[in-house]
Amino acid sequence: MNATPINFLALDASTEALSLVLNYNGQTFHHFEECPQQHSQKILPLVDELLSKANCRLNDLDVIGFGQGPGSFTGVRISVAIAQGLAYACKLPLVGVSTLQMMAQQTHQQTGDKSVYCAIDARMGEIYFAHYMLNDESLMVLQGEEQVLKPDALILDNPEGTAVGTGWKTYPNALDNYTNITINNAITLPDAGFMVAHIDYAFANQHTVSPAQAQPKYVRDTVTWKKLPGRE
Repeated sequence: MNATPINFLALDASTEALSLVLNYNGQTFHHFEECPQQHSQKILPLVDELLSKANCRLNDLDVIGFGQGPGSFTGVRISVAIAQGLAYACKLPLVGVSTLQMMAQQTHQQTGDKSVYCAIDARMGEIYFAHYMLNDESLMVLQGEEQVLKPDALILDNPEGTAVGTGWKTYPNALDNYTNITINNAITLPDAGFMVAHIDYAFANQHTVSPAQAQPKYVRDTVTWKKLPGRE
């Protein structure tokens, strides 16, 4: 990990939750709320609020982190676009973190669990799913790939660990055949506060990207999204 604390802003609007965290001069300012369909109205005022609380300007920061999905198609675009705009304005690098990875990191940091199965309700009878395990850097890292699939199509090989996310709340029977997995209902949505370790590692190891290189991670393609009523 980076030995010198870095100054950064991180934000995520990919799901029903809207979350931001600002680390500046050793202080942390955090905001988390569930506010479906209000992200675009709230996110920039919240950025200003956190910067004001910290007596900080954007160009005082070293890097900006953003939730790159998966999640709501519109929400993911908001996360990426806001991060790009802020980074362009101050010529800052970016770090994208998966929403599923945030939940896995939160689970480890709060419970010590080292194997976490994350699922977000993807609508249309599907879930966004991924399995993460702890590495030697105390980071939860992806095993295999992130997927969108029907819960009854989930096949796990000798699984053991903890399950978190709205996917298991919506489909509580999806893990009935896996007795070595325990559902933790306290962690359901991603929180930007748990990007910190990944941003710190990425910045220290020069794994950042320019604003032009920042990419969303939809997992589900845009053609399928357009079939969803009320979604873009």
